[in-house]
Amino acid sequence: MKNATIVRNSSPVKTSPAIALVPNNTLLTATPEAGRELAVTMARLIVKLTQPDEQKRQQMRSAYENDAMMLIAASQVVATEFATIAAANNYWRK
Repeated sequence: MKNATIVRNSSPVKTSPAIALVPNNTLLTATPEAGRELAVTMARLIVKLTQPDEQKRQQMRSAYENDAMMLIAASQVVATEFATIAAANNYWRK
């Protein structure tokens, strides 16, 4: 994957060439279950991109693992990714 540039608050952020934000470069999946798994993976990749330091991610985990609102927010990110994947798959209507 080539380096991509993401603009956040007018400040470009370079992605790591090792992080493919869309695994296998496709949103197409065989089943809704596979689509849901892809949504979870993509949400996790965004966290990794946003905070590339593994140690800091581990430290922050204790801040959200017991906070219901933060866990709901994480679920909303997955739901948004899943909606995008479902649309790309024509909602698995074939």
